Amino acid sequence: MLLGEGEGFVSCACGRRHWGPYGAAGLLLVDPLRGVLLQHRAVWTHHGSTWALPGGAVLPGETPADAAIRETEEETTVPSEAVRVLASCVEDHGTWCYTTVLATVRNAVEARVANGESTALHWVPPDEVEGYRLHHDFAAAWPLLREQLGRELVLVVDAANVIGARPDGWWRDRAGAVARLRDRLAVLSRVGVAAHRVGLDLERRWCWWPRVVLVTEGKARHVDEVEGVEIVAAPGEGDDTLVETVADLRSSRPRDHVVVVTADRELRRRAGEHGSAFLGPTELWRLFDESAAQTPKPQG
Repeated sequence: MLLGEGEGFVSCACGRRHWGPYGAAGLLLVDPLRGVLLQHRAVWTHHGSTWALPGGAVLPGETPADAAIRETEEETTVPSEAVRVLASCVEDHGTWCYTTVLATVRNAVEARVANGESTALHWVPPDEVEGYRLHHDFAAAWPLLREQLGRELVLVVDAANVIGARPDGWWRDRAGAVARLRDRLAVLSRVGVAAHRVGLDLERRWCWWPRVVLVTEGKARHVDEVEGVEIVAAPGEGDDTLVETVADLRSSRPRDHVVVVTADRELRRRAGEHGSAFLGPTELWRLFDESAAQTPKPQG
């Protein structure tokens, strides 16, 4: 069999051989109604006849999330546009790493065996996963992964406070400033953010692709939504609307990670009563600068 660039085995510092010179990635895809998608590996594959996640080698220039989604589509016919990435967790051996990408379906999908790498695909309720003969690495990681299964990171952003923290006059054009803030938040939702950078009490190996809720008020209330950023326009006091938004989020999805972005102490106290974590505007602007560096520049 001819191997393409990015394929082949790596002799790892851990003493074992792993697939993928640039690392490998798997997709832990959740359907809330059916469970997680498991693949029964063909007998001829590495660790064959075990159940694991669809996935494979990361190709040069490809992100682990892109690799996991591409490999899943190739192996199961689940289309990439039906997958919404929520988080990732990296097992880093130094000389090689494996990234588990946690995602949910955007709509109902059918999974079908698409090539010879697998013999069956099952949607498995989380409580039943351990009853399968699992790939040993997946079995070891499953308790940690299950704890975050289906959870989202929601950033609730106090637009007025974040803009007011800028020393360069962004606040003078409130509507324009909120629109620019919205666009930067949209970039952040696409590139993801390390868990520890947004105040989550998780290991550094975790990264999240946040759902962003931007709370606006006054003359900047009526800014249009863009993909990745929801707008909540306060009819009056923005602080009250933000606290109500946090309370609704915690009530409807209590397992989600909710992080409020504001420097207002009283607002932090009120939102904290609903179990949210916090991020200061200065830390958010640092994340913006880093996410801009990760975004490809247009050619020409």
